[in-house]
Amino acid sequence: MATPQPGIFVRGLRAQAHLEFDLRPGVTVAAIRAAFGQLQEVGLVQSAVAGFGDRLWRLLAAADAVPLGLAPLARVQGTGGDMPVHQHDAWLWLADRGPDVVFDAARLAVAALAPALTLVEDTPGFVYRDGRDLTGFIDGSENPAPDAAVAVACIADGPGAGGAFALVQRWRHNLTRFQALAQDEQERAIGRTKPDSVQLPELPANSHVARMVVATPDGELAIWRRSVPWGKATANGLQFVAFSADPQRFTAMLERMFGAAPDGVADRLLEFSTPETGALYFVPSTEALLRWVRG
Repeated sequence: MATPQPGIFVRGLRAQAHLEFDLRPGVTVAAIRAAFGQLQEVGLVQSAVAGFGDRLWRLLAAADAVPLGLAPLARVQGTGGDMPVHQHDAWLWLADRGPDVVFDAARLAVAALAPALTLVEDTPGFVYRDGRDLTGFIDGSENPAPDAAVAVACIADGPGAGGAFALVQRWRHNLTRFQALAQDEQERAIGRTKPDSVQLPELPANSHVARMVVATPDGELAIWRRSVPWGKATANGLQFVAFSADPQRFTAMLERMFGAAPDGVADRLLEFSTPETGALYFVPSTEALLRWVRG
């Protein structure tokens, strides 16, 4: 198997930045390659992950590096509302030990890519307490064990082998509304206990956990979550990031979340959190990325 970009699996780096870009009109492939080559020379942070939208990766990559199912993120509409889609051409995820390092790296990255791409989303993120969402609940409890993460997140063979699909969404929380609930009601909305993230023995049908469990003949669908909080006192939420070898897993989960599945039940989390952005990116293997950059 080709080598996945290692940053997909690096844990423990508390400061992050998520940068999304669009191609400049009329830019050439040579100019795009030169910009990413310049980015490679910068030596940014301990962990960096680069993802590409459907349009850009098809423009750049050889046919054997374009995975089956690569497409822009599909819009989902259901009883829970209309999920926004803002598909961009590239996504850069930076992570390191502190916000000062990530701040400097983000500025260098934007400058390096500026001749070919325009920055359209700039979301700093951070690890909150012991890996919790700002609601106070532990995030990523449904993640597979670390030794199974690569199989869940990355394409094993065929076109795009070693790469991963990434779902990237920024959610804005209404913490005042959520925190007005008693703790047991918060737990019913999430489907887990707040202190230690134990799944409730009887899940409400509209709880977040219940909506994210997608049963198939081969077992429950799994994705590799790497989300972090973002924001300040007056505006904050979750920068949702998840990886999968198959983008249809995201579609199935989002349909259940937004009430577009056959049962029509929407995730109660939508009462307290609103999606502001949404895009699907392909994160190519290290070999495919370097092969393209070097020409």
